[in-house]
Amino acid sequence: MRLQFHHINFVSKDVEELDSFYQNILNLDSIPIENFPRTSADEKSGYGGKIKFVTDGTIQMHLAEKDGAVAIKNGQEINPLEKGHIAFRTDDIETFKKILDENKIPFSDYGTTFAKEWYQIFFRDPVGNVIEVHQLV
Repeated sequence: MRLQFHHINFVSKDVEELDSFYQNILNLDSIPIENFPRTSADEKSGYGGKIKFVTDGTIQMHLAEKDGAVAIKNGQEINPLEKGHIAFRTDDIETFKKILDENKIPFSDYGTTFAKEWYQIFFRDPVGNVIEVHQLV
């Protein structure tokens, strides 16, 4: 099993403001939204908030609309869209979930709730920072 740093997610009520800042001040490049097929959302499941993507060419930033209710709406404990998170990509999500279980680290298994092509889980580090690990499906 391999982990690779993939993206940082920041949340805001004003995604356009964040996007403008990172493109115009830090000169990051926009990534077309079409590169990220999203799962459909409704009032009972999923996530329908605004989202933008930027990159320095290596690491991505996902700039998402803050949603304090996304965990409850999807029957999960951890909310990755309340304060943001960091994300790693793995080539074996099942082995990684076993590592979390063996170490008694609770996680929220969102599957493909947010992205059609990514299977995502979220958990907290010892001081409460939210971490995502995902695998391409």
